Amino acid sequence: MDSIVVTGNGPLSGQIPIAGAKNACLTLMPATLLTEEPLTLLNAPRLSDIRTMTELLSSLGAEVSALNDGRVIAMSSHALDNHRADYDIVRKMRASILVLGPMLARDGYAEVSLPGGCAIGARPVDLHLKALEALGAELDLRDGYVFAKAPKGGLRGGRVRFPLVSVGATENALMAATLARGTTVIENAAREPEIVDLARCLRAMGAQIEGEGTSTITIEGAERLGGATHKVVTDRIELGTYMLAPAICGGEVECLGGRIDLLQSFCERLDAAGVSVEETQTGLKVARRGNRIQAVDVTTEPYPGFPTDLQAQMMALLCTAEGTSVLEEKIFENRFMHAPELMRMGASIEVSGGTAKVNGVPALKGAPVMATDLRASVSLILAGLAAEGETVVNRVYHLDRGYEHVVEKLAGVGAKIERVAA
Repeated sequence: MDSIVVTGNGPLSGQIPIAGAKNACLTLMPATLLTEEPLTLLNAPRLSDIRTMTELLSSLGAEVSALNDGRVIAMSSHALDNHRADYDIVRKMRASILVLGPMLARDGYAEVSLPGGCAIGARPVDLHLKALEALGAELDLRDGYVFAKAPKGGLRGGRVRFPLVSVGATENALMAATLARGTTVIENAAREPEIVDLARCLRAMGAQIEGEGTSTITIEGAERLGGATHKVVTDRIELGTYMLAPAICGGEVECLGGRIDLLQSFCERLDAAGVSVEETQTGLKVARRGNRIQAVDVTTEPYPGFPTDLQAQMMALLCTAEGTSVLEEKIFENRFMHAPELMRMGASIEVSGGTAKVNGVPALKGAPVMATDLRASVSLILAGLAAEGETVVNRVYHLDRGYEHVVEKLAGVGAKIERVAA
């Protein structure tokens, strides 16, 4: 397995282009299953997860082509010939479950393996299934698969009330409802920018949707959807990650394509820690105001709260803050696996259940560390930027699922970083 070697070498300076959102693109791609007409996505990220979704859609009979060096994804599902999403593909990525709603809505039947993904908690799919049942689906779970069947005449509109906020379940319900007969109301819906982006794409395809970005979404089912061309929203998690780079090791970096409204809560925490975030005509300019970051407390929450996908990176920043910070993880259990690796670099962290207390130290020391999941892997790279000496991050295949060209982007602003083949 490849490794990434980082050597702390001072402040950063320059511009980092931010890619299209992984989590948005992985939701937009299954939307092709709702129509026989072409769906084209612009500003697509070039990631292994995108290739996995391409493989999954192709296995169902969709035609998927990557154009313009992978930044454009052209899809057509005019000739679907398979309704079984096989375990061998689905196990690689949790987002695979998002083919369930579209297939069921369009053709009335789907078989989808229970999914895999990062080991950061149970993340059950029961909310997805209950949402589809509210639209009339008949479900049977056996042999590790979900067997779903629509009633005669197709799915019907209904009231979907989530007991807790779920981004994926909201996305599955939203897509399925676009072809359900009648009106569907989704209550306690997720409000993330990725949900808004999906709704905009579906509306361009002819869907009737109101309320995206709020906790209540209303959908009037259509008889059919058409094709569309849609630009994927900026990846707010990649954006937040690279905003932390100059915060950790000094300097000034402009994140091209960045917007404060995508990360309002995160930007407020950065400001409290002593990091300046300034909007420019082309993105966000980020710089540390003083020589040392100030400790701040962080609690992860559903959007518009602090994103759980930036918790590991924020912990890396706070390892060298002045004072003691408390991070509370309220979204996923088992999401402090990066803490022991940061401690190998000299961090002082105490973990108790869903809470981590970070006692800031003057400096981190380079060390061999191991990535445990996608966001943990990049948190260790960030820590290495500010550490004394060399940090070797192993098992970086996680990184390829969510960050394109991370070495090139950081090297482009002055970081001393390289990828070493196994």
